[in-house]
This record gives sequence, C-alpha cells and structure tokens, in this order.
Amino acid sequence: MRRVVFNQKGGVGKSTITCNLAAISAQQGKRTLVIDLDPQGNSTQYLLGVSGDSLDSTLADFFDQTLNFKLNPKATGDFIVASPFDGLHVMPSHPQLEELQSKLESRYKIYKLRDALDELAGDYDCVYIDTPPALNFYTRSALIAANACLIPFDCDDFSRRALYSLLENVEEIKADHNRDLRVEGIVVNQFQARASLPQKVVQELIDEGLPVLEPYLSASVKIKESHEQAKPMIHLEPKHKLAQEFVSLHDNLARKYGA
Repeated sequence: MRRVVFNQKGGVGKSTITCNLAAISAQQGKRTLVIDLDPQGNSTQYLLGVSGDSLDSTLADFFDQTLNFKLNPKATGDFIVASPFDGLHVMPSHPQLEELQSKLESRYKIYKLRDALDELAGDYDCVYIDTPPALNFYTRSALIAANACLIPFDCDDFSRRALYSLLENVEEIKADHNRDLRVEGIVVNQFQARASLPQKVVQELIDEGLPVLEPYLSASVKIKESHEQAKPMIHLEPKHKLAQEFVSLHDNLARKYGA
C-alpha cells in the first residue's frame, strides 16, 4: 500500500500524520517506508532526529541522478536510511529539492518516483509519502506513484473552502495519470471537541457526503514534545489519548483498505 498525505494548505499536520501512522505500521510488524518530498524536511527531522543536509544520501541525490545519465546508477535502496525505530525507513528530504524542481519538471521526470517504488516492490508493506503544501512537481509525482490519498483537515473554514479544489486536482491526476488512485478520506486534525466551530465545520463536511475518517485527532500540546524529541506518539507515550487515536485511525484504514 502506498499512501500520499496531501493538502495544498500548510500547517494542517501532514508530516505529523504521515510519521505517526508510519510508526504504528512499523510497530505492528509491517516493513514501512516514509518518503519526505517536502524540502522543509519535517518528516525527516521527526523520524531521524537530523536534517537532510547532514545526510550522505537523500531524495535530492535520487532526483539529481535522474537528470544525469550514469552507466552504473545507484539503486533506489541506496537512498534509504534506517530510522531508530524497528522496521521504519526513510527516504530523507533535502533543501536542494527546491532548486531541482524546475529542471525535473522541464525534463518530464514526473514518473521517476513511481518507477522507483516499483523497483522496491516486495521490500515494503507500507509506503507513506509526505508532500509539500502545494500542487507542484513533487506532489504530482507522489499522487502518480500512490494507491491512496489522505487529506489532513484542521477544522478551519479556509481549509474547508480549499478542499473542493484539492479534490478536483486529485481527480484530474487520477483521470490523466493514475487510474488506481483513490481518496481514502479526510483526516480531521487538531480537533477540539468542546468548541462549537470545529464540530460545525466537520458536520458540514459529513452532510455534504465527503469521506471524513474517524476518529478525529485531538488538539494536544503533547505533539510538540513528540516533535522536539523526534519520537512519534506511539514511542513517546503510547497510552496518551492522541497516540490511541492514531492507532485507531491506522487500524480503521487497515481494516477498510488493507495494510
């Protein structure tokens, strides 16, 4: 299963959701890979505790290789780094991804990520792809390479308005490039159960027939501690309410859609 976590709006929790679901997959015995396509590198920092510019092999090196033909290119696995958590590996980000983007786009390297994941078929049970907060080359590459798309939603009216164009963009990529792509659902993040506005906005999504997933992920200061210590919630404090919500979300997705 290849899942891309995507929203064109920043600050909605893409990296947090990506890394926590991936950590649970690995903890449950699945061979799991996280691909961090965001030049900011939040997932890389979260899972490895270091930034991509301190690593020898990153996604910038992988994509740069696609621009420069070599008789003996590195295998995709050479760009993967083991995390401190058993069964969890990362293709780390690098700030250089930003400057590579225009070259990759102009030379139509949009299918290279899909080809790389095909090369890794059988090595991993689950692949989670973190994306930049924009519909750019990297996000399109991820949507073309993935089976499924999760959409983080932070209970904000601006996020709600952006949902419709986001869903249209995903459907366009499905029609043009990836017939197998499906939207698994909307992940409600930073939910405040006692506040009226989040409840109202989420209920409106449900009433409109949009695929809102359960459980909703609670707002918690504990997630900041999780980021700071570079430990997903299942490793930092597995009995915490938010950790258990991530587990329930992961398990619901696994029951409904597979790995």
